[in-house]
Amino acid sequence: MNFLPSLQDEVIRQVTINCAERGLLLLRIRDEIRMTISAYQILHESSVAFGIRKALMAEQGRADLEAAVAKLCSEKSELEKQVVELRSRADQIERRSNEQKLAEEKKHTEQIQNLMKTNQQLKAQLEGIVAPQK
Repeated sequence: MNFLPSLQDEVIRQVTINCAERGLLLLRIRDEIRMTISAYQILHESSVAFGIRKALMAEQGRADLEAAVAKLCSEKSELEKQVVELRSRADQIERRSNEQKLAEEKKHTEQIQNLMKTNQQLKAQLEGIVAPQK
């Protein structure tokens, strides 16, 4: 491609010899094209570098997110274990409560029966005391 600029320059030189205005226009066009191409090259290089930076940042972000996911999963499993443990405790407490309630009801029933029996005995005694006096 080194021969192209020299070929362009030679063509512009020859056109300038024939017509100075055309030669100056061709020089301006050549310079504008070179500046445009240079600007596009810089823009391309900049966009490629930006893309690479963004890709690296995304990869880093992905690694961070994966670490966060792993942490949250471990927290979730720990919390699930706690839930199971607490449910077990709650069931155990409920069973104890039911057993205590049944025991208290049984005790209460026995007390009522004893009191009724004592009442019957006292009635019988009272009737025995009151009846012979008649």
